This record gives sequence, C-alpha cells and structure tokens, in this order.
Amino acid sequence: MAIEDELNLLDTSIKRLQIEWDKFFGGVERRPPNEMQAKVEALVRKYAYADMRNMNERFRYQTLTARFNTFNELWNKRLRAREEGHPVGVHGLKAIMPPPLPQAEPEVEAAELAAAFAAAQRSAAPSPASSEIRVRSAEEAGVLTLYEQFAAARQSLGEAPVKFEVFQKLIAQQATRIISEKGAAAVSFRVETKDGKVALKAKPVR
Repeated sequence: MAIEDELNLLDTSIKRLQIEWDKFFGGVERRPPNEMQAKVEALVRKYAYADMRNMNERFRYQTLTARFNTFNELWNKRLRAREEGHPVGVHGLKAIMPPPLPQAEPEVEAAELAAAFAAAQRSAAPSPASSEIRVRSAEEAGVLTLYEQFAAARQSLGEAPVKFEVFQKLIAQQATRIISEKGAAAVSFRVETKDGKVALKAKPVR
C-alpha cells in the first residue's frame, strides 16, 4: 500500500477511534476501544523512522501523529479522571489538558501564538480563503481542523511550526474567556494572513 493510502487510512482510523472513545465515555460502550487503538498505534509506529522525501506526506504524517498523541493523552487523562471521580469536559478542562511545554521549546512559544491571535482581532478584513470553525471546548475535533489550517498557512509562509498542545491551550483559554464574557454558546475561529503573517481571529456565536 502506498504511503498516501496508508496516511488516508491513518486519518480515517483516528477519527473512528475518537468516535469509539466518545461512545465509551458517553456510556454507550462498556469497554474502551483498546483493540482499535492498538491498530492505530501500529500504523503510527510503521512510519516513525521512515525516510519520507515527499514534504507533503511528511507534514501530514507529523500532523496525524500529533493529533493521535494528543488524543491518546486526553483519553488517558479522562480515564484517570473517571476512575478518580473528577469531572471531565468543559468544566473539567484543567484536569485533562496536556501539561505545559518546557520554556526551552525551540518551536514557536505561546506568547508568539497569543500575539498572532491578538493581531487578528485588530483586522477588519477577513481572508476569503479561510473558513470559520465553531468551538465550544478544546476537546472538539474542530480544534484539530483549525490547527491543521493554521499549521498549513504557517508552513506556506515559511514560519516556524506550532506544537498542537500550545495551540490547543490557547484555543481553550480564548474560547473559555469569550464564552464567559460574551455569554456566547460557542466561539467562531478563523485563520487569516495579515501583513505576511498568519493570525487567528475569533468572534462569539450566540
């Protein structure tokens, strides 16, 4: 099977696995989808040390791997929270968010990402190529789609890559703040390019 086909399979498998975990945490299924998760892990490991010369395939693999690792950590935290009787979801967000990155992380820092968000709020003209994504919490699959748009836009401009955990944390902070301050049901995020730099713009959705 070609790498592109297996990346498509990995993408689909992660989405299906997410649905099965949601069923488990929602009480629809009595057992966690451990067997399906093991198959996804095998796909991830298969190309962990492969020499991918195609830049698009390499970037997609890295994005899918980051998605799976983030979800895997989230599922483990939710399992522990469930066993310990802690709340999960929007009100239990702090208990299940990934740990903060070290200060010495060579990739883009949270402060730079926050600056990109702030810069977009001052922009009055949205980018026609971008699409709005509604978010209520950082656990939603829409955050991954938004991250992929943001990462792809940065890559096209030669900007440094962004860790998904840093991006997810910022989205969680902004969504929580805007929902609380504006009394919104959700927050609509848009990826924009302003003055040759990628930025994030948000607005409340009632």
